[in-house]
Amino acid sequence: MTVLVTGGAGYIGSHMVHELADAGEPVVVLDNLSTGFRFLIPASVPFIAGSTGDRPLVAEIITRHRISAIIHFAASIVVPDSISDPLGYYNNNTMNTCALLDVAIKAGVQEFIFSSTAAVYGNARDVPVREDAPTAPISPYGTSKLMSEIMLHDAGMAHGLRFVILRYFNVAGADPRLRTGQATPAATHLIKVACETAIGKRPKMNIFGTDYSTPDGTCIRDYIHVSDLAQAHSAAFAYLRSGGASATFNCGYGRGASVLEVIAAVRRASGYDFPVEVSPRRPGDPPALVANVERIHAALPWRPRFQNLDTIVSHALAWEKQLANRRKSAVA
Repeated sequence: MTVLVTGGAGYIGSHMVHELADAGEPVVVLDNLSTGFRFLIPASVPFIAGSTGDRPLVAEIITRHRISAIIHFAASIVVPDSISDPLGYYNNNTMNTCALLDVAIKAGVQEFIFSSTAAVYGNARDVPVREDAPTAPISPYGTSKLMSEIMLHDAGMAHGLRFVILRYFNVAGADPRLRTGQATPAATHLIKVACETAIGKRPKMNIFGTDYSTPDGTCIRDYIHVSDLAQAHSAAFAYLRSGGASATFNCGYGRGASVLEVIAAVRRASGYDFPVEVSPRRPGDPPALVANVERIHAALPWRPRFQNLDTIVSHALAWEKQLANRRKSAVA
């Protein structure tokens, strides 16, 4: 039986595809390549270009490849964009997830892993935030993911679909072997932006707000290495395969770093004191988001390998240098 990875040519999805392929798992990728790239996934992995909202296509993939489980990454993920285009986010993130679930359940798929986000918590009152904390998103992105979570719970209850929801905190870094990484142009991830500035791809970078109620005035986030996150998915997959009940887990390290601390780490790794400008706060940015990770460690045999900001930054910087060389070669 085969695993379908939606959004498998994207940043996190491609790491998951490599993780599954390395483990010898049969895997198929569905991606519309709006933000993904075919070169990020192994050439041996079957790839289908298309949307999760295309019901006939998804049904045909499930039947032809005998799909037994789905890991669903395909989504739009930029908070400011969701504020300017809320309906686009509800269409891509919520309605397409509804279509995917409907087809999967009718086809007899039994296991489903959903890529969710800490944005469902909004301005969390208690930090580190637990999975049972109130969900109060402050952006359409967070709301679109929470709506999908609710659909998944209801569908699971009605149809016996077992699922794991993984709420990511801030994903960063790259595959240590540099097979894949964040390749989307104009990405907004802080560590990627800082690394791009460090190698001269950007003339400067911005800090959005220095007046938050945090020790240095900048936002604090729980940064998790993307390879550790892929391994968390593998652990969740094994949990479902062994008969585990549906569950929701935070994915982070349980500690945060501020924007200024991230910039300092990138400056250390690159040896370059790149220019930084202060800009006003962005809508939808909570002051601090750090995961309580007691539940995932109690339920899954997941032990992260890269719990160090300098390691995350060094892998991200190495990827940016390789990506820049790849693009130079393509132009030459």
